[in-house]
Parts: sequence; structure tokens; C-alpha cells
Amino acid sequence: MATRCAVLLGTLALLPASASAQSDLERGLSGALRGCEEWVLNPASWADGPAPFQSTVGLGSMMGLVKDIEDAAKPPASLRQSNRYWRINATTSAGYILVVSDRLPMCHITGGGDADLQPVVEKLLASADFLARWERTESRDMGEMTSTNYRSRDEPKFSIVISRAKQPGGRRDRVQLIATANYSMAN
Repeated sequence: MATRCAVLLGTLALLPASASAQSDLERGLSGALRGCEEWVLNPASWADGPAPFQSTVGLGSMMGLVKDIEDAAKPPASLRQSNRYWRINATTSAGYILVVSDRLPMCHITGGGDADLQPVVEKLLASADFLARWERTESRDMGEMTSTNYRSRDEPKFSIVISRAKQPGGRRDRVQLIATANYSMAN
């Protein structure tokens, strides 16, 4: 009986940490997306330096500027102009990178680490908050990944493609999330 109680208590002790890590992953992803939208749609938030922008994103010490990132986390070559790199440490071993540009109206988000990000991404995409801001326009599958295009409901020239694993429990030795957004300057 004592052994069962010890095992049960040990299991229960793990639950809050797991729930906390999940909520930190969700908070990090939500913040990365909020940062993406803010950077592109409200340049005044960063025109006087990074502090007002970082405050608006609201992730506090989870988010910070870094000098460089791995190539796998960088945007396509055509978007690599005057980039700034924001690392978002959602947990000690998983998180996101938000890449923005001082010259182009774009942002690029990647996510990875030892946590399964697929359920986190799907939960965000199904949330009322996300759906109130973004309209789904197209979706396609490519191997183990699925990509969905969205258009901003407030600013139709602003769109994002979000690619992620189709199923939970996938490989974690690669980038698990790639999201690229840009504002079309065409009429």
C-alpha cells in the first residue's frame, strides 16, 4: 500500500509540471504570433528600439534578442534582409524563434525542441482568439507535414502560411513548426 501511495504521489507531482510546460509552450507560440503581427502591422512599436515591442508581446524574460540563429530557423533567402532574431524559450528545452525584418513587412516563426509541438499548434489554430483574427484560405499536405494559409481579417493584405506535423508524436529532431507571414505591397 505504501508503495502504491508513493507511486501515485510521484505521478501526481509530475502532472502540474507537464501542464505548466504545455501552457508555457502555448504562451510562447501565442506570443510569437502576437509579435509577428505587431512587428508587421504596427512598426511604431519597434521604431524607437526593442523595449516597447517586447513589452507589447508580453513574454517578459521568455523572449530576447539574439545575434544569430541556425540556418534551419532562418526564413527563405529572399526574406533575409535586415533581420532581427527573437528567441522565445518556452521551456528549458523547447521554444520558438521569431525572425523579423527592419526592411521587409514579414516575419518568420520556427519551433522545435524535445516537446511535441503539434498539439500546441493545433490548439492555437482552433482557438477563438486566432480564428477571430485569421481566416483560413487553403490547406495542403506534404508527407508528414500539413500547411495552411490564413489571411488577416483586419488587414487582408497580411497573410501567413503555417506548416506543422500532421499527427502528434512525430519526430523531434527537426523543426516542428514553420510559419511565414508577409504583407503584400501589391495593389
